[in-house]
Amino acid sequence: MTSSASHSSPVLETARRAREAAAVLAPLPRTARDAALLAIADALVERTDAIVTANAQDIAKARAAGTAESIVDRLTLTPERIAAIAADVRQVVALPDPVGEVVRGSTLPNGLDLRQVRVPLGVIGIIYEARPNVTVDAAALCLKSGNAVLLRGSSSAYASNSALVEVLRDAVQSAGLPADAVQLVPGESRDSVRELMRARGLVDVLIPRGGASLIRTVVEESTVPVIETGTGNCHVYVDEAADLDMAVDILINSKAQRPSVCNAAETVLVHAGIAEKFLPRALEALTQAGVIVHGDAAWQQAGPGLVAPATDEDWATEYLSYDIAAAVVPDLDAAVAHIRRWTSGHTEAIVTTSQAAARRFTQLVDSTTVAVNASTRFTDGGEFGFGAEIGISTQKLHARGPMGLPELTSTKYIVTGDGHTR
Repeated sequence: MTSSASHSSPVLETARRAREAAAVLAPLPRTARDAALLAIADALVERTDAIVTANAQDIAKARAAGTAESIVDRLTLTPERIAAIAADVRQVVALPDPVGEVVRGSTLPNGLDLRQVRVPLGVIGIIYEARPNVTVDAAALCLKSGNAVLLRGSSSAYASNSALVEVLRDAVQSAGLPADAVQLVPGESRDSVRELMRARGLVDVLIPRGGASLIRTVVEESTVPVIETGTGNCHVYVDEAADLDMAVDILINSKAQRPSVCNAAETVLVHAGIAEKFLPRALEALTQAGVIVHGDAAWQQAGPGLVAPATDEDWATEYLSYDIAAAVVPDLDAAVAHIRRWTSGHTEAIVTTSQAAARRFTQLVDSTTVAVNASTRFTDGGEFGFGAEIGISTQKLHARGPMGLPELTSTKYIVTGDGHTR
């Protein structure tokens, strides 16, 4: 335990209780954890009115502060949305249990039995913004994987998160598990976040979920290990050998199907060999979809008056809006070089009929996910068949890409002998 953990504060006391709860959770069978999740789902539905009432306080405060309606919508909980959140919890119950899974095992030449098995991480802190549904999603995934969770949402959703955590704790306790397996980090100031980030020895891992500045702050300031869920500066590269109809469909889906999420495309790169044919078609489709193009000279020439001049800021930007950066590149290697310089390491796609081009692109691009003839929008735990995710990790240690239940575990080795000595 670190020296920081030796001092008492509400945040550290919360973390200590979580650590005690984690020790109780770890050996419990799947049936106990699933029972708690089913109790949570039922309680959410039964106590919908109380949750909606608390949520109304946050909505009123947000509107009084002049918050954009798009953010207010993300903050809003309706009976229908609460029912959907409860349904999501029941889906988590049906997922395979990662705890105890044997990752690998063998009998050594000396007769020792060696097994590497999945175990919970312990205490997971989640630091997140706006959406109160994350409170329930994160708690459900952590409980399913045998972890205690410390939830630190934004102050804009404090009333909603407080009501939700009260429901979660009551349900968990009613199922015979320690209520402290789910806790809201006390305090609404940044000081409480800073204390959580310094609680090394009490908190095993932090997972930030939100915008680039939040993630950067947690990564740079935390002494607790961090799993970095990254921003999505995603690229679509249209190769010289692309099917143009397919390329237009993939581009529009990647950019415009839901532009406010991290797996939406933010840049399109087009091989010079097909630019003359493709750019007019792409511009027409993007314009019809309401997308503003920030392009290089070739794109500006292809769409006079339709294309804003692109700058380095555009290549670096995760727009999360109906905007896209666009460039023509001389070849595939130039596309890869552009991606390597500007990507956040999330998802990149190539559209091509050439197996050689697809193979080279997938070998050279170093992101969590590389799609061939498919939309960037598929980088998602649900779409990958994981059932649910805690976020999409853009780092390389422990977890990379959509993080399902297995990524919320670590492993330990169990060595069984018969009086063996070395």
